[in-house]
Amino acid sequence: MRVLVLNAGSSSLKVSLVDADDRVLADREFEVAEGRIDDAQVASALREMEGIEAVGHRVVHGGPRYSQSVRIDPDVIRYLVTITDLAPLHLPAALAGIAAARELLPRTPGVACLDTAFHSRMPAAATTYAIPDEWRIRHGIRRYGFHGFSHAYVARRAAEMLRRSPHELRAVTCHLGSGASLAAVRGGRSVDTTMGFTPLEGLVMATRSGTVDPGALLYLQRHAGLSEADLTEALDRNGGLMALAGTADMREILKRIADGDDAAELAFDVYIHRLRALIAAMAASMNGLDVLVFTGGVGENAAPVRAAAAAGLRFLGVEIGPTLNASLGPDNDISAPGANVPTLVIKSREDVEVAREVRKVLTTPPA
Repeated sequence: MRVLVLNAGSSSLKVSLVDADDRVLADREFEVAEGRIDDAQVASALREMEGIEAVGHRVVHGGPRYSQSVRIDPDVIRYLVTITDLAPLHLPAALAGIAAARELLPRTPGVACLDTAFHSRMPAAATTYAIPDEWRIRHGIRRYGFHGFSHAYVARRAAEMLRRSPHELRAVTCHLGSGASLAAVRGGRSVDTTMGFTPLEGLVMATRSGTVDPGALLYLQRHAGLSEADLTEALDRNGGLMALAGTADMREILKRIADGDDAAELAFDVYIHRLRALIAAMAASMNGLDVLVFTGGVGENAAPVRAAAAAGLRFLGVEIGPTLNASLGPDNDISAPGANVPTLVIKSREDVEVAREVRKVLTTPPA
């Protein structure tokens, strides 16, 4: 089955065609403004892609209703519209991509492939917030986790590279891009992750704050008069590296550090402090670590980030080779000789994982 994969984000639209053997036959990427998908862009990409049998849409959040990917119909679309507040940077773009595909390929089945699905079987200890029952039961407040397709793909690819079965590996996968999260993947299944109810929790990101003491937010509401809209704007769009350094681009931060910029250095140090601490936390949730994986735009390309993170993880057996780290790109082992735990850099192929999900949904008989 040839699957057209649409990965629509707040700043880009990635379109690719994946065949039944997981080969990417064609791919295109477009810049978008505030999640606005241009039908003409999608149409131009489709002209280069023949034999489309199904469409898979990466959808960041399935909310309380959907824990697994689902075939798209009007009811699914209506529900996704109601939960856009859970991922305001991502869900509107995904919905725009769904609308464009249904317009251009009206007879082709579409599947909403949920980033949250990979984490849906995490143990209750990892998904439960210590909050009142009514919040958890009535409103579905729990830890969902995101970047599931990236974490799933690189954990499987790591096992291939190490020539080991995924079922025997304890992997910490680090998806570091504009959004960033870690996952603890044991035996091929996610058992813990850093993002929670929304994609705001966890690591410091490009424009997202990561974890902030909720008491601080309550204090700002009370004493600074900040509204829900004010907080959303600050935490989602003006937090993270942007808040600390005035730029969301890790490449610019590294350049400015070399020029002696104190704000850039602080932003980098805060980013690395949280990253190292949460890698260790993910390893603790699995009672150990067999492989550490870096992926995503920053994880694949920013050697100083990998070096700084690994420098604080020698107690876990992680040690990278400086020359290998600086010179090798994906897909490679950058471990120092004799390191107890290998460190890999792997190119994320979310489109391949989405295509696999589409095939699974469309070939599984209804319950």
